[in-house]
Amino acid sequence: MTDMSSNTPTEVVQAHAQKRRAEKTEFIVYFAIIFLATLPLATLTWALAAIKSRSLTEKGPIARAWTQARIITPMIFSA
Repeated sequence: MTDMSSNTPTEVVQAHAQKRRAEKTEFIVYFAIIFLATLPLATLTWALAAIKSRSLTEKGPIARAWTQARIITPMIFSA
């Protein structure tokens, strides 16, 4: 007969949930760092595009930086 008291399914589920929470927190931290790092360049490219086209119809600098962070952050975690 197997002793299941040392590694009950509840403990496994709790450990998995804790690991998932830690991974999510790490992802958010990396996302925030990358977002803040891309914001100046996104602002510059947005301003140059606005001057060139003489309109502000394109995505703003925050949306551009957000998009770049959404692209770059998963690349870091997939490696």
